[in-house]
Amino acid sequence: MAARKGKQKEEQAVVTLGPQVREGENVFGVAHIFASFNDTFVHVTDLSGRETIVKITGGMRVKADRDEASPYAAMLAAQDVAERCKQ
Repeated sequence: MAARKGKQKEEQAVVTLGPQVREGENVFGVAHIFASFNDTFVHVTDLSGRETIVKITGGMRVKADRDEASPYAAMLAAQDVAERCKQ
């Protein structure tokens, strides 16, 4: 009869959603800004443009539909993108 094997503990891999960088290393990205009459989009990608890091619109930051295209909504979207990129 074969010997029983005990349960082996498997190490769980740590999953990070951002780019893989070491401490103190800089990461570059490209900010694509599209401003229309109805909304403002701020989209940050990696240098190749294939991987999205952050995407925020002015409509996501304000509650009233008429304020989506305002400069205030664009400012809030830019501040939110900057905060998320720092993380």
